[in-house]
Amino acid sequence: MDIPIAPLAEEQLNHLHAALRITSDSVRQETALVRDAILVPHADCACRAPDRITWPGAWIETAIDAAEADDLALVLIHSHPGGLFAFSDVDDVSDRHVIPGLFQALGPLHGSAIMTPNGAVRARFYAPDTQARAVDLVSVAGDDLSFWWDDCARSNDHLARPLAFTGAMTRELGRLTAVVVGVSGTGSIVAEQAARLGFGRVIMVDFDRVEARNLNRILNATTRDAEMRVLKVEMFAAAIRSHRAGDVPVPVAASVATREAVLAASAADILFCCVDTLEARHIADLISVAFLIPFIDVGVVIPVRKAGAGMAIADVCGRIDYVQPGGSSLQDRAVYSPESLRAEYLRRAAPEAHRQELEAGYIKGLIEEAPAVITLNMRAAAAAMNEFIARAYPFRLDANALYARTQFSLAACEEEYVAEANFPRSASQAFARGAAEPLLGLPMLKLPSPARSA
Repeated sequence: MDIPIAPLAEEQLNHLHAALRITSDSVRQETALVRDAILVPHADCACRAPDRITWPGAWIETAIDAAEADDLALVLIHSHPGGLFAFSDVDDVSDRHVIPGLFQALGPLHGSAIMTPNGAVRARFYAPDTQARAVDLVSVAGDDLSFWWDDCARSNDHLARPLAFTGAMTRELGRLTAVVVGVSGTGSIVAEQAARLGFGRVIMVDFDRVEARNLNRILNATTRDAEMRVLKVEMFAAAIRSHRAGDVPVPVAASVATREAVLAASAADILFCCVDTLEARHIADLISVAFLIPFIDVGVVIPVRKAGAGMAIADVCGRIDYVQPGGSSLQDRAVYSPESLRAEYLRRAAPEAHRQELEAGYIKGLIEEAPAVITLNMRAAAAAMNEFIARAYPFRLDANALYARTQFSLAACEEEYVAEANFPRSASQAFARGAAEPLLGLPMLKLPSPARSA
C-alpha cells in the first residue's frame, strides 16, 4: 500500500528521511510505503500552541487530489515538540472529526501519525468502521536505519536504542528479516553472519546448485551436497536449522529476476546483494526503490597484469555499497549502465554477437568477478554486515553519510570511502510502487494471465 503523508508541519522536514515503511500487523504480512509528503507551510498554520496545531482543511483536499489517481491512502502526521511519544486526547478528538471525511473521498484505509523531535514516528490506521489499529513498526531508511516499535513506545523504551554488538541488538534483530541474494562465495558468509547474529528470518535467493568446484568457497557445503547437486539455498537452510530453532531460514530457489524472488525479498528489512551479474544488481536496485528497502552490495575482484612471460596479481580489491531508497542507486554510482547490462545479456544469450561487438569496439571489456578466494570473501562479507550494524546501531565517530561506498585494497593496504553526497541521484518511476503491476515496472515480471478454457 502506497501512502502520501499529509499534512506535515514544515519544521519536521529535516526529520523525514527518504523512505518510511509502516508494518501494520504482528506477523509482518502487510506493509505500507510512503510515496510522498505534502508539507503544510508554517505561515498557513492558524494556531500553534504547546498542545495543539491548526491548519486549513484545504491541504487535505490537496492530498486527496494527489492520492486519487492511484487510489492511495492518507496518513495525517504532526509533531509533538514536547517529546510525547503517544497519541494525546486532542489527537483522538481530531481523528474522530477528520478521518471519516477521508473515507468519503477515497480508499479503504487511512491513518494518523505523530513525530517527536528526535525523528521517532508512531502511527495508527483506521478502517471505515473508524476503529484504530496500531502500527507495530515504523522504520526509516536514510543514512541511519531507525526502527520504532509500538510495544516499546507503550513501555516507554522507545528512546533506548540497542547498543551495537550487545544482547539488546540481538533481541531486536530477532524481530527483523534479512534477505541474501546469492548464496555463494560472499553470500554464504553473509547468510551465516545473519543467522548467527540473530535475524528472525533469513531469506536466501539463489537458483544454483552445489558443485564440487564450489566447496572451497561456500560455507557449510559438503562433498555429499556436491554429489547430490543440492540447491544452495536448501543446503544453507539445513545448516541454519542445525543451530537455530523455528522458521528462521526461508530458501527461495529462483533467480532474483523472477516474481517469486522479488515478492519474497519485499518482506525484508535489509537486503544483501552478493551476486556476480549486473542484471541481478539492477533488480536489487529496483527492489530497493520499489519497496523502500535499503540494501548493501558486495563485490570482490582480483585484477591481474602481464609480468614477463607470465601473469602477476595487480591488486586484491573489495567494494561495499550502502544504497538507501531515494538516494543514489548502483546505476548512479556507475556499477552498471544500460550498455553494460546489454553487453552482459549478449554474452549470455548470444555469445557470438557479443564477441563481434567486442572486437568491433562497440562493447568495452567487462571486469570479471574474481574466482572465490575465501579470505577475500570473508573480508568483504564482514565489512558488509558491519556496514548494516553501523547504520542500524550507529557506532562510527563520523556521520554514516560519509560512508556510502567503502573500497579496500589488500595489495596497497588501503581503504577509501565515498560520501552519499558525492554521487549523483536520479529519480525513479518505481519509487514506492510496491507490488503494483507490472512488478518493479518490468513487463517480464507481470502477473501471468489466467488460462483460458477451450
